[in-house]
Amino acid sequence: MTLREVLHAHVPTLHVDSTVRDAVDKMDVYQFPALVVVDEDSRPIGVLTEGDLCRAVAVHESLTAIGPQAALGFATPTPTTASPDVEVADALHLMLSQGITLLPIVEDDRLNGVVLRVDLMQAVLLDTDTAALP
Repeated sequence: MTLREVLHAHVPTLHVDSTVRDAVDKMDVYQFPALVVVDEDSRPIGVLTEGDLCRAVAVHESLTAIGPQAALGFATPTPTTASPDVEVADALHLMLSQGITLLPIVEDDRLNGVVLRVDLMQAVLLDTDTAALP
């Protein structure tokens, strides 16, 4: 099973001018723990996680103080990405080894979707269950 079969194709993204407030609003509405920041050509240039925001709040001592600031400034730059043709088990290993929650899926240098760790765990278990059937 490949990432193409399990990825979230319609995902909220952030842009260079998105604020921390925009990020928090999208994370809440879409129930995603992380968002990809894309450039004008839909290329991933960062990933902003809930953890990134929590660390920023701890440093700045106030979420309201950083709310109007650019989300990209708190994001992990040059995120780890994968092709949609990567096997699910390989992608899960990559995510676990790098401690990442969300993996942008890129095709032709453009964001094609994302997978979450839990998506891959579910896919591996489902694949195992299917393989065990007589």
